[in-house]
Amino acid sequence: MPNSSPNLLYIHSDQHNPYVTGCYGDPLVKTPNLDGLAAEGVVLENVYCPSPICVPSRMSMLSGRYPYENAVWTNSHILDSGIPTFAHAMGAAGYQPVLIGRMHALGPDQLHGYAERLVGDHGPNYHGGGGVDHGELSGTAGPARVSLEKSGAGQSAYQVHDEDVTAATVDYLNRLGVQKRAGLLDTPFSISVGFMLPHQPFVARQEDYQFYEGRMTMPENPEPFSDALHPHFQSWREKCGIVEVFDAEIIRARAAYWALVTRMDVMIGQILTALRGNGLDENTLILYSSDHGEQVGEHGLWWKQTFYEHSVKVPAILSWRGTLSEGVRCDRVISSLDLNATMLDALGAPALPHSRGQSTLPLLRDGNTEWEDIAFSEYCTDDGCYHRMVRDGDWKLNYYHGQPSQLFNLKEDPNELHDRAHDPTCRNILERLTERVLDGWDPDWVAAQIASKRADTQLLGRWGRNTQPADHYRWNLLPEMDYLD
Repeated sequence: MPNSSPNLLYIHSDQHNPYVTGCYGDPLVKTPNLDGLAAEGVVLENVYCPSPICVPSRMSMLSGRYPYENAVWTNSHILDSGIPTFAHAMGAAGYQPVLIGRMHALGPDQLHGYAERLVGDHGPNYHGGGGVDHGELSGTAGPARVSLEKSGAGQSAYQVHDEDVTAATVDYLNRLGVQKRAGLLDTPFSISVGFMLPHQPFVARQEDYQFYEGRMTMPENPEPFSDALHPHFQSWREKCGIVEVFDAEIIRARAAYWALVTRMDVMIGQILTALRGNGLDENTLILYSSDHGEQVGEHGLWWKQTFYEHSVKVPAILSWRGTLSEGVRCDRVISSLDLNATMLDALGAPALPHSRGQSTLPLLRDGNTEWEDIAFSEYCTDDGCYHRMVRDGDWKLNYYHGQPSQLFNLKEDPNELHDRAHDPTCRNILERLTERVLDGWDPDWVAAQIASKRADTQLLGRWGRNTQPADHYRWNLLPEMDYLD
């Protein structure tokens, strides 16, 4: 492949609410490295994840397909190895793509097209494999009240994981720098970096936590529990134990989350310093994004699993010196799948045959380029949730199968406080977007597919528990890594 082909540094975090970033308008959080990256590149302000939960979002980001096309809806589903990914396309273009850190894929294929992988996930590669012991913080990594009760200063094992990922990435870049200075680096590189932060536990080291401890604010739109809540969120809050959350828990958990974002930003800074210090930033596309957001108490909700903006929207920052303009902000509606297509386009790699993504490069080079302002997201579960969202221009429809939809005009109502689904003046909009969200997506078919997969997953779990297969890409999370001060 020609030496003029660009390099790629793709940094992907876990559960980063874009509004908890300086360049997205947060006046409190310290994110100087992401803010600096934004100043020298492009900030995409309206990027939506394909699913507000980890595995389906990440597998869609790899394949360029919606969750229903991957048949991956939950964190227990396995992406078919026959589906080509973003990494396969880069390999087809002559790159040797390397992944360092988080992928969150289940099953025997722990590469999905990557030629090399350093620092694996903390969880087992297989159903039923050796589980994760969070020690003192057991239960805090999932959607449960305990994650708010056990919050504050201490240490999350996920931060330890990311420190290992950062060290491995810096070392990899330093080695590339040695090759470059020796005149031996004759091919471009592609590095994907997968972080766990700022995913809960809402626990951060004292040095970061104490900065926010006395400064943290309450959510802007707390939305108390009442009969006026959408029925899905009534049952969700009851199920997770967040009908009422005490102010002290809210402040502690939010302070820790802001602190985890800051610590992640420090690690990103270390990686960018190594990239630039080794002279590897020339002709390099740097892209930062996340798999989904975090509610942090807005609408009375926590974690992800919702189509509210704090959960379904993700940060996306691109920097490509000499190719993309600096200090640009783009407010067009974009899907994370478009980021997949953008990176492949930049690298001159073949487009994925069945990808739903469209490269944003023509749009970013010429703001007058024709662009359809639309994005979809799905949230489907083993216990009866079959939900899909469409953002179309200023409007967003949240479809809940068997329950009322929600309709918001985000231009007039950016905080999503006024549901217009029952507004007679919006009837045509509601009908049009409902038709759009159901076009090619059948919730009854999804329900049948998930039910079928349930039996497969149960058998695979029994197999894993009995055979305990070896994990080939596994980071060793130890219970003593998780604690509260």
